[in-house]
Amino acid sequence: MKIGLDMMGGDFAPLETVKGLQLWLSEHDTPANIFLFGDEGQVLPLLDEFAIPKERITMVHAPEVVGMHEHPTKALKEKKQSSISVGFYFMAQGKIDAFISAGNTGAMLVGALYSLKTIEGILRPTISTIIPKEDGQTGLLLDVGLNADCKPENLNQFAILGSLYAQHILGIGNPRVALINIGEEEGKGNILAQAAYPLLKENPQINFVGNIEGRDVLLDKADVMVCEGFTGNIILKLAESLYEITNRKAIQNEYFERFNFEIYGGTPVLGINKPVIIGHGISHAKAFSNMLQLSARMIESDFFEQMQHSFSTT
Repeated sequence: MKIGLDMMGGDFAPLETVKGLQLWLSEHDTPANIFLFGDEGQVLPLLDEFAIPKERITMVHAPEVVGMHEHPTKALKEKKQSSISVGFYFMAQGKIDAFISAGNTGAMLVGALYSLKTIEGILRPTISTIIPKEDGQTGLLLDVGLNADCKPENLNQFAILGSLYAQHILGIGNPRVALINIGEEEGKGNILAQAAYPLLKENPQINFVGNIEGRDVLLDKADVMVCEGFTGNIILKLAESLYEITNRKAIQNEYFERFNFEIYGGTPVLGINKPVIIGHGISHAKAFSNMLQLSARMIESDFFEQMQHSFSTT
């Protein structure tokens, strides 16, 4: 397998990216060649410093960087030699099987949508986030920001994508799917929720358990929780603040430690035909290591075959 890694993306790149690569190589014996996209002048000395085995990597010189606040489409057009642009070019040419970056999120999304194919039948790709449950279980929330406005059909497809990801990547058997709403009863909610409910209820590809409310998100009421990206992003940012507050107040709690995004690394763009993993801009070594592991797991799984099969029958 061949995994592409943007060495210049993120606030602490390329140092933390190299440290994350070293950590992953030291903890996993996955037979993979890692393609490193970035400025050789900055990256090569760090590879030597951290003794990265040369036989495990392929360095690809990409001297330009897409800044965190640059316009995504404009930056990708004007900076053809940026680490993100070159990475997506390699992916589109089939030279790598997955691509990881903690750089400009918008550029990663634009690159994923225009360089790769969306699975046939999928109206819109989506992004998700892991939700730690109070009882130790793991939940999945989607969409969390890619699609601020949605149609009922989008939520129905997000439910299928989330269910497949929960099964084949997170290892959750027969995941329970719920619609986030302002009440548990059928018929509650805004026009979108009211129209999406019957689609989810009648969908034979998912295990739909009905509506859940905001107070249920951190409880073990559902494994996959579906909403439009506006609501999902607010929940995501609220969850991130819980970890930040407990850290600032030096509160030692096993449950709140699970809100540390570095544990999960990054989030994949679901609905396209190859793994594209987007990391947080403040990612450190642990996050990069876990993004590499997630990429390997997605490549080795039958997740993409299952996606194609599911949407060929919808």
